[in-house]
Amino acid sequence: MVPRRQDYGMKRAGAARSGSVMNFRTTVSPGSVRRSSAVLPSVLTFLVIVASGGLLLMIEKGMLNSMDTPPPRGDGKRLDFIRQAGKHSSAAVDVESQILQEIRNRTIRTMCSQKNMPHSIWSLSPLQRKTLLQHILVNDKYHFLYCYVPKVACSNWKRVLKVLSGALESVDVNIKMDHRSDLVFLSSLKPEEIRYRLKHYFKFMFVREPMERLLSAYRNKFGEIESYQKKYGVEIVKRYRKGRAKDASVTGDDVTFAEFVRYLLDEDVERMNEHWMPVYNLCQPCAVSYDFIGSYEHLEGDAEFVLQRIGAPPFVHFPERQTWYKPVTTETLHYYLCSLPQKLLRELLPKYILDFSLFTYPLPNTTTEHCRH
Repeated sequence: MVPRRQDYGMKRAGAARSGSVMNFRTTVSPGSVRRSSAVLPSVLTFLVIVASGGLLLMIEKGMLNSMDTPPPRGDGKRLDFIRQAGKHSSAAVDVESQILQEIRNRTIRTMCSQKNMPHSIWSLSPLQRKTLLQHILVNDKYHFLYCYVPKVACSNWKRVLKVLSGALESVDVNIKMDHRSDLVFLSSLKPEEIRYRLKHYFKFMFVREPMERLLSAYRNKFGEIESYQKKYGVEIVKRYRKGRAKDASVTGDDVTFAEFVRYLLDEDVERMNEHWMPVYNLCQPCAVSYDFIGSYEHLEGDAEFVLQRIGAPPFVHFPERQTWYKPVTTETLHYYLCSLPQKLLRELLPKYILDFSLFTYPLPNTTTEHCRH
């Protein structure tokens, strides 16, 4: 977990100039370590799930052909900052967070080291590279790159970028977010400029539990945004609802979650709308060596760490969630997934298996016993 700003022991400006990894001093009592040891069985269970899920995908895609066994230890350089993520609440929680962050580090290093995985943006297909470069935002003043992921607080991060560039006075200004203006995208730069920034700038992204992100997109786009109802909703209803294929009265404002999932199953992940495209395809964490991968579940602490790391001025803070925001609660996600025909869920998970496995999210539990409660 990330300590408060004053705990870093250095000024922001100094942190921005320094390329070295910051050292954190955390005092952990023996009792805390004993309590944290209870985490290990669940972690081991999770590793089995991740390994099996990732293995199935790799078999399906032929990734195991001519695959070399990775070394038992990484080089210690990739994603070092992520170990220090989070916010101090207790020593036991801090130890648990470090364990999970280390699992994420090693998982990404191991899976991305395989021969059939991309090792640079130039080894991506033209479509993959175009998607990636269109989702990486550039700030030359503070020397960082941010890969934005829709439905993972990207609107608030864009506000921060606009404040840092001087285009916006404050992150708290009450205006509708323009997702294109006053922002610099990596896709707008020349190849040599892209190479330089990928090599020298601090690179970060944020992730979210895959099914929670998917449900958030569904509720927002099909429940509130008329343009999405007309562009996608009408097509989905006509395609997947019996007797409505030629119905001119379809408005697309009543798409069910099951219909939305059926639509996703027929979609190519590389051509999906960005709001439900897998995070892996948006940000390509194997092709880009991110210095920090924050999580939506620890948004406040992880965002504070990034602001500290890039040397943002003290008056710049990460925006609070809007009062109108309707979060996806554990209960809400449980309801939607358990109400979904399990055959659809089993077919859907492989499309997002890299998001689950690389970013250490356990697969959803939708057993009959679990759903009954």
